[in-house]
Amino acid sequence: MILFTSCEKDLEPEVFDKLAPSTFFKNGADAKAALTNLYTGMFGAGWGGGYGGAQASWVVQSSQTTDELVCSWGDGGSWAKLNNLNFDDGFGSLTTHYTGLMPKITNATILLEKINGITMDPDLKKRYLAEVKALRAHLSTILYNFYGPVSIVIDPAYAQNPASLPEARPSSDWMFKQIETDYKEAMADLPVTYSANDYGRFTKGAAMMGLLKLYMKEKKWPEAIAIGNQLQALEAQGVYSLVPEYEDIFKIDNEQNKEMILAIPCNSATDNYNMWLAHCIPGNYVDPSGQAIEAWGGYKMPWKTYDKFNPADKRLKQLLAVYPTDGGVLFDARAEGLEGAIPKKYGIDPAAAGEAHGTDIVVWRYADVLLLIAEATNEVNGPTPEAYSLINRVRTRAGLPNLVAGLSKDLFRNKIMDERLFELWCEGSRRDDLIRWGKYIQRGIDDGSPFATPNKELYPLPRKAVDESNGKIIQNLGY
Repeated sequence: MILFTSCEKDLEPEVFDKLAPSTFFKNGADAKAALTNLYTGMFGAGWGGGYGGAQASWVVQSSQTTDELVCSWGDGGSWAKLNNLNFDDGFGSLTTHYTGLMPKITNATILLEKINGITMDPDLKKRYLAEVKALRAHLSTILYNFYGPVSIVIDPAYAQNPASLPEARPSSDWMFKQIETDYKEAMADLPVTYSANDYGRFTKGAAMMGLLKLYMKEKKWPEAIAIGNQLQALEAQGVYSLVPEYEDIFKIDNEQNKEMILAIPCNSATDNYNMWLAHCIPGNYVDPSGQAIEAWGGYKMPWKTYDKFNPADKRLKQLLAVYPTDGGVLFDARAEGLEGAIPKKYGIDPAAAGEAHGTDIVVWRYADVLLLIAEATNEVNGPTPEAYSLINRVRTRAGLPNLVAGLSKDLFRNKIMDERLFELWCEGSRRDDLIRWGKYIQRGIDDGSPFATPNKELYPLPRKAVDESNGKIIQNLGY
C-alpha cells in the first residue's frame, strides 16, 4: 500500500489511502496525485528538511558550512560540527539527504513508466512526464552536489524488482549526462508559465535554471552562457524580471512575482510551511507591526561576513544589526555581544501560527541567472560590457554604484564572488559557489577548523547504505 497526500496552495489536502496497482494509475487524476506527492521531495525527509529552515535542510547546511551562517545554540554539538566541516558517517543531518532522496528518485523512475501507461489527455501526459523528469534531475543534482555520483535508479524494471541488488556508484560523467538528459527532455515539454493554482511546479524556465546550475558546477562555461541566454530571452518575453525592491521579493503579499523562477508554495495551515523566521528571530525582537513571532534566535550571519557589505546596500534591510525591542527601543546586536546580524530574509505572514509562516520559499530567482551569466562570460571572454551590465543591474537595485570599469578577469571574478554573497545569502547557493571557486575548504581553514580537509567537499554516504551493499557502494574518501 502507498499513501499519497496532495496539497495545493489554496486547497485542502486530498488524501489517497490504501492504494495499489489495481486501484491506482488509471487516469489523469491518479497521475497528478502521484506527481504532486513527488514534489514533497523538495522538502526532504523530516521536519524542516529540504528547502525548510531546520538543520536537516540543505539550504541551512549550504549556509552553515560556509561563511554565511552560524548558530547560537551552543558552541558544541552538531551546529559547531557544520561550521567546522567536522563530518562523519554517523552525522544524521548530513546523510539524511541520501536516505530521503534516493527513494524519491526511484519513485520518479517508476512514475514515468506508470504515467506512460495511462490513457489520458496527451498534452497533459507530456507535461506530467516532463515534470517528473525535471524533478528527477533536480533531486539527483542535490545528491550529486553533496555526495558526488551515486547509484540513482533510472531503470523501472530494476526499480520494481524486489530482488534487485545494490549497484556500484557510477562515474561523474554518467551522472552529469543523466541529469543533463532529464533536464533537456523536460524543457521540451514544460510550459513557460502555469495558472496560479499550479504555481510551484517545474516550468520550462525552471528546467533551464537547473541545467544552468549544473553547467556552472561542471565549469562548462559556453554551455552555461547558452542556456543563460535562453533564460534572458524569457525576460524579453515578459516572463521574468527583477523586482524593483529587494525586500519585496520575500514578502507574502508579493508572492508569484516575476523574479521567481521556482519557489516552494507554503501555507501555514499545512505541513508545507516556512519556518525560517522562527530559527533566526531573537526572543527580544518586537516587530513594528505588533505581530507576535515565534522566536528561537539561533541563526546569525557572522560579523566578518556582514562587514563585507557596503553600508549603503539596500539588502542590509533584511540583515538586522540593530532591531526593535519592547517600546521600540533599539537593540545593537554587535554591542550586546551577539555572534552576528539577524538574517531575517523573509517577510512576516500575518496569518502565521507559531513557527508556521505561509511565505513561499525561494528556490531560484532571476537575479541569480544574471550573476551566473556574468561569471561564465568572464571565464570565457573576460569582463565584457555585457558581463558588467549584468552585475550592474543587480547592484543598481541594491542602491550601489556600477563597478569600476577596466577590471582584470581575476578582479572581476572577485567582484562576482562578493555580489553573489550580497544578493543570494541564505538561499542555498553559497556552498556550491565556494566549491566551484576552490574556496570552500579554505574558508574552514581560515576559521581555524582542524577538520577542514579537501575530502570535506563531499558528505559521507550513510553507513547503512555502504554496509548493506556487499562492497558494491564505496564510501567517499576519508570517511
